[in-house]
Amino acid sequence: MKDLILNYTMQDLEEKISPKFRAKQIYSWVYHKRVDSFLDMKNLPAKMREELEEKYTIYSASIASKQVSSDGSIKYLFKLHDGHTVEAVLLLMRDTQYNEDGSIKHLPKYTVCVSSQVGCKVGCAFCLTAKGGFIRDLSAGEIVEQILQIYRDNEIDSNRRINIVYMGMGEPLDNLDNLAKAIKIFSNPDGLAISPHRQTVSTSGLSAKIDRLAKMDLGVNLAISLHAVDDELRQKLMPINKAYNIASIMEAVRNFPINLRKKVMFEYLIIKDVNDDLASAKKLVKLLNGIQAKVNLIFFNPYENSEFKRPSVEDVKKFQEYLLSKGVICTIRESKGLDISAACGQLREQNL
Repeated sequence: MKDLILNYTMQDLEEKISPKFRAKQIYSWVYHKRVDSFLDMKNLPAKMREELEEKYTIYSASIASKQVSSDGSIKYLFKLHDGHTVEAVLLLMRDTQYNEDGSIKHLPKYTVCVSSQVGCKVGCAFCLTAKGGFIRDLSAGEIVEQILQIYRDNEIDSNRRINIVYMGMGEPLDNLDNLAKAIKIFSNPDGLAISPHRQTVSTSGLSAKIDRLAKMDLGVNLAISLHAVDDELRQKLMPINKAYNIASIMEAVRNFPINLRKKVMFEYLIIKDVNDDLASAKKLVKLLNGIQAKVNLIFFNPYENSEFKRPSVEDVKKFQEYLLSKGVICTIRESKGLDISAACGQLREQNL
C-alpha cells in the first residue's frame, strides 16, 4: 500500500525529499492546487514525479455518500482505504452576502466538523457513534484529508479560512498524537494556513489528556462536552465519568492555557426531562465559577430508536436566560441539518 503524503508535516517532507525546497513545492501542489497525482506537479523533475507517484498517494479516501441540507450544511461519509467509514460535516455559518450593485460584500463562513477515529471508545448513552464500538484511530493524514476533500468538493478557495472542530466521530484526545500532528499540518503557512485559534478540540473530558494537550501548547481552543452537572447523571450519560469525574475535568480546564480573548467552551447537550431543568442551570453556574467559560446549549438531535427526546425551545431558552442573568456567556447552537442525517453516526449507520 502506498504511503499517504498528507501524513507528513513540512519538516517530515524536508527530511524525506532532497533537495529540501521541493517539499514546499509539493505542499503547494497538494494544498493549493489540489492535484490528485504527483505526475501533475510540473515544476518537479520528471524522475522525481515518477518516484513520488510510485511510493506515495495524495488521497486514500473517497466520498461514499453525502447529504445536503436546506440550510446549506453537507454531511459527508468517507470510505477509507480499508473499507471503514467516517463522517464529516460542512456547516455553512454565513452565506455569501452581496452589495446592492451585485458585488460581494461578505464571503461565506464555514465550520467543518471532522472525525478523529473510526467509532469511539467513550460509549456515551446518547451518541449513535458509540453503538458501533471502537475500530481504530485515524492517521493525521486521514484527519487532514477530510478537510481537503471538502475543500475540493465545494471548490472552496485555498485562501478561505475555515473553522475546524474536532467533534465528529471519536474522542480526539484518545488519538492525541495524530490529532496534534493534523493541527500542525493545517496551520502550516505553506499549506492551508488555518490558525490554531480557528481549531477547536472538543473532548468528553479526559482530564489527564487535557493536561497533556495543555503542555503541547498548540494554541488551539478547548471545548468540553459536559452535558451534566453532577457525577451521578454524567456517569449514566457518559461512562467515561468513572475515570474522569467532573472535579478532575474542572481542575484540568483551570490549568489549560487560554488566549485572553478566548473562553473555554462548555458544550451542554439538553435532553428533555433529563438535564433541562432550572436546578441543573443553577448547579452549572456554581460549577463554572472562576472559569473563563462560555456555554453552548445544544438541542439533542433525535435518531431512530433513541431513548432520549428533543427538549422544548421554551425550556432551552429558560435555561439560557438563567445563565445569562448570572453573568455566564451562553449561546444556543442553531440546529443545522435536521432534514438530513445530522447526528453523529447516522449517515454511517445507514450505510453499514
